[in-house]
Amino acid sequence: MSEPDDETPSPFKPLYLEAERMKKRTLQTAIDDVDEVIKLLEHARAQVVEAESDSHSISRTMATLQNPVKDRLDAINNDLKEVNKAQKGFGKALDQALPRQELPMETDAMANSQDLINRAIVMHFLREGQFDVASTFLRESEQKAAPSNMTPSLVDVDGDDDMNRDDDEKNGGMRNEIPLSFHSLQDKFANMYGILSELKNHNLVPAIEWASSNSEPLEAKGSSIEFELVKLQYIWLFKGPAVNGLPDDESNGQNGAYQYGRQHFARFRSRHLKEILQLCGALAFRSNIEQSPYAKLFQIDSAFEDVALCFTRDFCSLLGLSTESPLYVAVTAGAIALPPRIKYTNYLRMRRMEWTTTDELAYETPLPSSMIYHPIFVCPVSKAQTTEQNPPMMLPCGHVISRESLTNITRGIKFKCPYCPQEGYMRDAIRITL
Repeated sequence: MSEPDDETPSPFKPLYLEAERMKKRTLQTAIDDVDEVIKLLEHARAQVVEAESDSHSISRTMATLQNPVKDRLDAINNDLKEVNKAQKGFGKALDQALPRQELPMETDAMANSQDLINRAIVMHFLREGQFDVASTFLRESEQKAAPSNMTPSLVDVDGDDDMNRDDDEKNGGMRNEIPLSFHSLQDKFANMYGILSELKNHNLVPAIEWASSNSEPLEAKGSSIEFELVKLQYIWLFKGPAVNGLPDDESNGQNGAYQYGRQHFARFRSRHLKEILQLCGALAFRSNIEQSPYAKLFQIDSAFEDVALCFTRDFCSLLGLSTESPLYVAVTAGAIALPPRIKYTNYLRMRRMEWTTTDELAYETPLPSSMIYHPIFVCPVSKAQTTEQNPPMMLPCGHVISRESLTNITRGIKFKCPYCPQEGYMRDAIRITL
């Protein structure tokens, strides 16, 4: 936290001062005092052991121990009081700098959806690897809620709890929300974080094994994570033991990379033949790879971080989940959208007006492009924005209009495209999901 400018009055200046004060009041002093007490007790125990049955020496040792231990315990209490005082001061300064205000909303849209909120929180903890926190939160929320209102099941991908199979085809390619037990999902995220930990240590083997066991669903989704992992392993072996730290044997170095490529590259040739040829061609420049045409392929400064991000995205995709936590996205988007909403609501109250449309706002919410997940389509015929009830429809000729416009131009079961001479049937129009 940077100190605010003295020339500009700021409600955060007291908060800054309290934050600095709290930084100085740490538990380290109390920990040091506890260590001193332990040393005194251990020293006294050693003296008692040496004295054996000499009761006079034992009594003298215990008597000399009382005052130092009492002084240290008093010091520990004082240390904790200082820490507690600093924390309370920071809390008061925080309340003054950011006073809690009632939102200018008459209704709470999530008032009857506490179970969904709890589920989102549990999912967030699981995705962040906070398994103990997620388990505790789930248990406590179940104790407070009625059994019928709190369901510990979470969202899965395709109608089963097997991330190795994709049954979406049976449902016309449409996904459903499928209950997946808390412990099953926790195990899968624990597996994900275990693999990410190995990737952080430049060990690609667990990730390659996971990608190989899930090759079919990954291929169906158009993912290249398995090839990217194999490619990186090839380059990592090519670097040799001086760089990768692996044993200096025949499975490492340039010869090891050659054997690894022969064993694994063949099954990727249909999609990645060009890259495979480049990787194999680099062997001809093995003695001077930095000055070769393939030097860029072997620059892997951020390769492990990049492949870890791709792995996380594809792992979540197989579970039917987004890469980012929905709770994080919702809270961030809400925090961005809240100030203009408050300003607009206050404006309406001043004018004694009401906004009666519930499906849309009278202004644009300033969300960043990373939070825009669904494009907006405006029908070129009616000039109206499409909705779930009035979705965009693609005609056989390729032009797109809204369903209402399509209904209006249909005569019986046949229609003529408003933008070209081609005619078509209502049954041939395809709904577009944005």
